[in-house]
Amino acid sequence: MALIRQTSPHTLGQNQTNNIMRLVMMALVPALAVQVGFFGWGALINLIWCSLVALGSEALVLILRKRPLAFYLKDGSALVTAWLLAMAIPPGSPWWLSLMGVSFAIVFGKQLYGGMGQNPFNPAMLAYVLLLISFPLEMTSWFAPQGAGLEITGFTDSLQAIFADHAIDGWTMATPLDVVRENKSLTIAELWLEKPQLSGMTGTGWFWINLAFLAGGLFLLKQKVISWHAPVGMLAGLGIMSLLFWNGTGSESHGSPIFHLFSGAAMMGAFFIVTDPVSGATSNKGRLLFGLGVGVITYIIRAWGGYPDGVAFATLLMNMAAPAIDYWTQPRTYGHRKPKRGMAKSE
Repeated sequence: MALIRQTSPHTLGQNQTNNIMRLVMMALVPALAVQVGFFGWGALINLIWCSLVALGSEALVLILRKRPLAFYLKDGSALVTAWLLAMAIPPGSPWWLSLMGVSFAIVFGKQLYGGMGQNPFNPAMLAYVLLLISFPLEMTSWFAPQGAGLEITGFTDSLQAIFADHAIDGWTMATPLDVVRENKSLTIAELWLEKPQLSGMTGTGWFWINLAFLAGGLFLLKQKVISWHAPVGMLAGLGIMSLLFWNGTGSESHGSPIFHLFSGAAMMGAFFIVTDPVSGATSNKGRLLFGLGVGVITYIIRAWGGYPDGVAFATLLMNMAAPAIDYWTQPRTYGHRKPKRGMAKSE
């Protein structure tokens, strides 16, 4: 098979949107598999349902906007939004919760601004915040993970929990982040002995889920789909804050740096959320500052805020700051010594 040699500026199409989205979904598969292993089939059922809702919502808006369906649906951006939201919400979330979240992400978070490439906020995180504020109980009730002393939910039970709204209170638990945040009397050692969902350094299953997100993120880095700046910035901000305010194992402890880096949505946020090229900063220095801000705000919300995890809120806050970050971190124009030289001045 002969290779066709092409010179700049032509490429072989490796950076087309649908190829990039396909690589992102491939990178999410390991974390999805680990989620299914620890929390049951609800994670996979949720993902399939969210994908159908995303494609349906996108198609409906495209029809109303009189845009070609195949051209926009095949780019995969709607599916990536659906996958991210599906893997962020609890596996046993009722069907109407994910329906509301995904449709809001596609219609109000993406299409309302003109479609892909125009949205100022990350659509998946915008929908996540809407659901968390509106339905805090459903958004913080996770199935008990495998190894927490309870039997993992089966396929039929997961279907009933999602589509029949059968509450399975005996199988749901608060996340490790929520347990640590609410603790005011027990030491960390006592807390780990009392709560069945707490084991290891980050809680049952959560270390491996975050490790799987990390592996997927490293894959994206190797494929040059994302740059290292935003992930390093976020993990550095979260790690430094958790180290500075880590007061050991007392009852007032907010958790160790390892606990914060490998629990909740830390690795998912670092490699799949803050790396969004549309709603984040664009320059390398800007991406580093953007990620750093997300990491710092995430810890502030986790430690002293009203919600167990702050990745979504932190991302949206930094989305608002992205234009200012881009303005102050503009790279030097070729042929000029200073960053803002060579730019057209407004009248």
